[in-house]
Amino acid sequence: MARSRAVYEYTEAEDKSMRLGFLLIAAGLLSLLGLGCCWLRPALQERGGGGSANCTVLAVRQLGERFACTFSCGAACRGTARYPCLQVLVRTSRSSAPALLHEDERQLRTNPKCSYIPPCARDDQENSENVTYKQKYWKEKVGSQPFTCYFNQHLRPDDVMLKRTHDETVLLHCFLWPVVTFLVGVLIVVLTICAKSLAVRAEAIKKKKHL
Repeated sequence: MARSRAVYEYTEAEDKSMRLGFLLIAAGLLSLLGLGCCWLRPALQERGGGGSANCTVLAVRQLGERFACTFSCGAACRGTARYPCLQVLVRTSRSSAPALLHEDERQLRTNPKCSYIPPCARDDQENSENVTYKQKYWKEKVGSQPFTCYFNQHLRPDDVMLKRTHDETVLLHCFLWPVVTFLVGVLIVVLTICAKSLAVRAEAIKKKKHL
């Protein structure tokens, strides 16, 4: 009986392989759990009750109010500059009420009053020129041409986004690698067990032949 138990004991290499497999399984499960709680849930909340629509520009204007932004000019060099507030008002195919356009959800959370946040430069004049360029773009190049925008009637009924931060591609990549890690771990464990089982059977057959 002791001899039979010894036969089924894993070698040091097989033991390390099993540990690696279980480690990958745990890492994959924890990654999926963390992404589900911290990232997928808010992403689905943003997408829930929303959809796409055709938007048409109604008005493009700069407000007199200016907002602060933080620029970086080196490892230990930081400062604050200001930029004018640009508002792009649009009408969607889902509603006749005007809505404020934003670049994406991140820009909406950063500054819900404006439609565009320029890359923060040290010079306020450069920030103003970037905003003016964007203003001309919406007035002259887009004009009355319809374009696709995204909305969420439950969370932000008076705002629309030019693009989504949490699109299908990002969701796929974020959940693909934890699943692959989990499956690789399962594969390592299964292959190790199968290899050990075959080795034990081969040893048993070899002993029968010698009897």
